[in-house]
Amino acid sequence: MRSAVIASLVALCVPLGAEDKPAVVDSRVLIPKEQVTPAAVEAAITKGVDFLVGKQNPDGSFGGPTRTKGLNIYAPLPGAQDAYLIGTSGLAISGLVDAHDSRPEVKAAIEKAEKWAFKKFPELRRADPTTTYNAWGHAYGLRAISRLYQSAAGDPARQASLKALAQQQVGLADRYEYLNGGWGYLHVFEELHTQKPTGITTSFTTASVLLAMHEARETMGITLDQKVVDTSLESIRRQQFPDFTYAYSHSHRFAPQNEINRRNGSLGRSQACNATLRAFGDSKMSDSVLSTWADNFIEFEHWLDYGRKKPVPHESTFKIAGYFYYYGVYYFTVSAQYLAKEKQRELAPALARILLTRQEKDGSWWDYPLYDYGQSYGTGYALMSLKWCRDAMK
Repeated sequence: MRSAVIASLVALCVPLGAEDKPAVVDSRVLIPKEQVTPAAVEAAITKGVDFLVGKQNPDGSFGGPTRTKGLNIYAPLPGAQDAYLIGTSGLAISGLVDAHDSRPEVKAAIEKAEKWAFKKFPELRRADPTTTYNAWGHAYGLRAISRLYQSAAGDPARQASLKALAQQQVGLADRYEYLNGGWGYLHVFEELHTQKPTGITTSFTTASVLLAMHEARETMGITLDQKVVDTSLESIRRQQFPDFTYAYSHSHRFAPQNEINRRNGSLGRSQACNATLRAFGDSKMSDSVLSTWADNFIEFEHWLDYGRKKPVPHESTFKIAGYFYYYGVYYFTVSAQYLAKEKQRELAPALARILLTRQEKDGSWWDYPLYDYGQSYGTGYALMSLKWCRDAMK
């Protein structure tokens, strides 16, 4: 119980004061279906891109450790903030690249971000023996590198440099795999703080890292350590329940009826974990399972939405935290891409309707007030998700 409480405080949180809150729109009631058009999706993407370009830091990164308020998290300095900065920047870069916006200012923003990534990604390590937030930085750093590599087609020197950077990130992630397989982000309650972490493996962190590695291998030919892959996949399988819900963490698997482990509590994790097992060839991960969970997400998304923007982690029904929201949306698209084109074409307008409704007046999307990272990472997730919607609606 104590580890579950601290996990709820650690995962990605910090509330904003009233004077710092981004503009909020009434986004509980979805827009009419007839407003969900390819043109509307494209316009939303452009607004999101404009937000990120305007939000970019002078050094090319996105977000920062400002907007600190009364409810701060356990975040050892400086490593925890390094992880948040790299993870957030990786998502923002990925969203900008996926937008395929050819305007000069967008290209310049991506180029500036790439230069920053070459400098900062190799420096990422765990904050100290109690936390491994760096797993998020490696995962979303890899996502960004894969997209930058594809955008560098015709430039073999640049592609070679990006591939080397990706291979280094895979090696760093391997170094911090937990002893029971997979990855987590917290090691604070363990009596022994070991070089190879022995803390709480979480199903969704493991899925996030493995899917980023899989994309890097498929895109760039990155070499993966098969032992690490196998032990991490087995960790996810141990946290899987018969209905393809997933325990929040390795220790949660003994309480399958705990709120957070049930269908609505697992709604985002199931997308990521199912997609991971499908990507790595798990025979149980059929089209039927993926289709059922895609339908579940569209039907029950409102349970995730209840937690969106709430300032205290896991305070919503089913112990849902705000930062589950756009995470779940994005991994819905990663899972759905394995389905038949007809099914994707059916699902895409439903997801686009949600994202068009949730976009803020300033063009951003955000689900959790995490220092000054929330808007940038939320917008990155949303742009990648709308890219899938755009492609599937064609």
